Amino acid sequence: MANTFAIITGASTGIGFELATLAAKDGYDILVVADEPLIEAAAEDFRQFGTEVRSVVADLSTLEGVDTLLAATNGRQVDVLCANAGKGLGHAFLDQSVEDWRRVVDTNITGTIYLLHKVLPQMVARNAGKVLVTGSIAGYIPGSFQAVYNSTKSFIDYFTDALRDELREADGVTLTTLKPGPVDTEFFASADMLDTSVGQSESKSDPAKVAKDGWDAMNKGEASIFSGLSTKVQGVMANVLPASVLAAQHRKMAEPGSGEE
Repeated sequence: MANTFAIITGASTGIGFELATLAAKDGYDILVVADEPLIEAAAEDFRQFGTEVRSVVADLSTLEGVDTLLAATNGRQVDVLCANAGKGLGHAFLDQSVEDWRRVVDTNITGTIYLLHKVLPQMVARNAGKVLVTGSIAGYIPGSFQAVYNSTKSFIDYFTDALRDELREADGVTLTTLKPGPVDTEFFASADMLDTSVGQSESKSDPAKVAKDGWDAMNKGEASIFSGLSTKVQGVMANVLPASVLAAQHRKMAEPGSGEE
């Protein structure tokens, strides 16, 4: 793996932290990014594996933030991109501020596809490269009390399906979509969902297991992976049940106060 280079976004905690750990363990030099100074402490942890680690604090909800990340590569060839950065947002849509829901949209959609738009041309030109994008099972479910977040993940899930088809002639380039269910990370705290049924659930997935599923699928060149058996079942059911039923089920998980019932 000498001289191979990977970018991992949203790497300060959770799935991104675990993906960066796997990349460093596999011998990649890595560039890790998050929108918080905690990424510097995470970078110190990744250095234990002996590869070169660079870190940058950048707001990937903005084009300028993505450009800051790319400038930190110093022109180095990107062999692997793990586009994992994302924001959650709970509560009813009408109770959310424009600033909050726009940040979710801009982080999960605009920042992600801008990063892909900047990195993929070089991979296609040399017909080599691996990309892992973190989508979600949420993208298959109308997200009552999490409507904006789920809809952004729906965009990512289907955007990557379309882009994968567009890239099929570049057979040396792979694009894998990781689709986890609820994961035991800081997501629910940052999304203000700790008082919800899903936020309080003890059955959330281990981020290390989710990251390993995604990393292995990417290395195999798989199109996508639902991480965990229950998530696979949800994916099947989402294609069978009416949207109104799915939305009502989601309300039971995500409505504020549902964890207190």
